[in-house]
Amino acid sequence: MSNCDPIYQENDDSIRVSILSEALPYIQKFSGRRIVIKYGGAAMSSESLQEAVFRDIALLSTVGAQPIIVHGGGPEINQWLNKLNIDSEFRDGLRVTNSETMEVVAMVLTGRVNKKIVNGINKVGASSIGLCGIDGNLLEARPWGNGSHGLVGEISRVNSDVIEPLISKGYIPVISSVAASETGITYNVNADTAAGEIAAAIGAEKLILLTDTLGILHNQKDSKSLIQSIRLPEVRDLIKQGIIQGGMTPKAECCIRALAQGVTAAHIIDGRIPHALLLEVFTNKGIGTMITGRG
Repeated sequence: MSNCDPIYQENDDSIRVSILSEALPYIQKFSGRRIVIKYGGAAMSSESLQEAVFRDIALLSTVGAQPIIVHGGGPEINQWLNKLNIDSEFRDGLRVTNSETMEVVAMVLTGRVNKKIVNGINKVGASSIGLCGIDGNLLEARPWGNGSHGLVGEISRVNSDVIEPLISKGYIPVISSVAASETGITYNVNADTAAGEIAAAIGAEKLILLTDTLGILHNQKDSKSLIQSIRLPEVRDLIKQGIIQGGMTPKAECCIRALAQGVTAAHIIDGRIPHALLLEVFTNKGIGTMITGRG
């Protein structure tokens, strides 16, 4: 059996070399390009997945890409609201946010989740800096809809001048999805939406949403029906047909808006898969759904 070991080792090494060779043109293509990554949900669910994401982000930065991280933190917000006996209400997929809830949201996102991500990325060798949307008026917001959801906001402006110096110096901005109005009212904003608006404002090459699903499916009950590549007009058609529905609808609409504002490609990928970021960016097949084109 020991005589066979070198053969297995050689095959294993060949696979690694093949993977690196496949990645090379993508590494060259995306060097110096900006990639906005929305991080949250399932990708935060375990320490091993967190470390895989942090390593992926660090590698992207090391090979010359310019990652920008935008994050939520719903599960940890829920934990703290429960600890403080504050009830949560969700309506239209959004957390109805009063002033008491907003204090907890801001504390958890900016004081806990943000710093965990920054620390995790720094530990694996990259340099990241934590921000929230309030810092330097990075994200300005107005009430969502007619204000019926309290302090839930929608992005009205992105002040990209706040993060441009960080990106140019090689730092990885890590941005929590808290914003403020022109009058200083603090709002809880959807992290997917915030990521899309930031991607558009900084001229990103890619917007990547790490989600709890494989991507866009033709059939919600069939994981083999994953749509690997699709153009913008087709996504709009799938929404009209009801093929894209439920929680996937706002994610798809976020991608549509980002693409319409000049982002080159948007990706919806499964954050439960270790190293999903690298598999999507640096391999021919990818791992989720890529949306391209204007329409």
